[in-house]
Amino acid sequence: MAFAITLVEDDIRACFRYSLGGMNLEAFVLGSGGMMPLPYRQLTSMLVRREGELFLFDAGEGTQVSIRRLNLRWKKITAIFISHMHADHVTGLPGILMLSSQVDRQEPLYIFGPPKLADYIDQNRRILDMYINYDIIVQEISERTTVWNGEGYSIRAFPLRHTKMCFGYALEEAPRPGVFYPEKAVSKGVPRGPLWSELQSGKTVQLSDGREVHPSEVMGEPRSGRKFSFVTDSLYFPEIAQEVSNSDLFICEGMFEQALIESAVDKRHMTARQAAQIARDAGNVRQLGLIHYSPRYADRELKVLLDEAREIFPNTVLTKDRMCFPIEFVD
Repeated sequence: MAFAITLVEDDIRACFRYSLGGMNLEAFVLGSGGMMPLPYRQLTSMLVRREGELFLFDAGEGTQVSIRRLNLRWKKITAIFISHMHADHVTGLPGILMLSSQVDRQEPLYIFGPPKLADYIDQNRRILDMYINYDIIVQEISERTTVWNGEGYSIRAFPLRHTKMCFGYALEEAPRPGVFYPEKAVSKGVPRGPLWSELQSGKTVQLSDGREVHPSEVMGEPRSGRKFSFVTDSLYFPEIAQEVSNSDLFICEGMFEQALIESAVDKRHMTARQAAQIARDAGNVRQLGLIHYSPRYADRELKVLLDEAREIFPNTVLTKDRMCFPIEFVD
């Protein structure tokens, strides 16, 4: 489950005080605009924090500013995922790389994205004579693939349809063990203590009399993990829904209103209504956050996008810069 919190400038408490039951997965909107920055709207970027790890999705102009205003620790950014090589999605990247050197980063920084990403980074390092005191590991991708495997979760890239090669991303946690029932363990003769912990971690245990007790005998069905999906800069096509199904939070571009669908198609973008259609058709999407708005819309004019999306998918919100989405377990 996800809900949105707009953090006031300089509010360094971030999401923690709003979390329910020890929240450890949060998504921050660093920029919600497309094409060009506005005084109150930086270019598209999202940051996801999971168990202390930070993952950056796109790095539009102004990314550093929002990171500072949210008091997020850019030194802890583990990996960066770039959707495509257009300026409004990568111009914040050189500053992030230089900034990380200034905070004495020791760990390598992994960066994933489409072809020409490595060349873009190399040329910026050379032309700007960047001082980089840590390893940068760039992996270019050209097809659907799992780009990151962590403990209990993974991040997958999947192709979109834009004017150049473009990818969406989904961070998905592995299923969690089911609920442990102490009364069932007692009835099986399992003594309280370490054996209970082993059963809860999914291990079969052996009792003193030689009998084995399996986790399935004392625990409920596995429970789902959480999922965050990020899609921006693409024509609408129905297969996107398969990639983002079961998302607790689905961040998707809604650049234009439906009256401008011809312009959206010509520029290979989506309308807010089409984003909502994907959320509806995907199944089990809990919340849709629109992003990457055309600069033609001032904040007060974004309501037309929200209204059109909610006609199709009611649980839709407009993302705004420095908004936070705590993503909680459903059960």
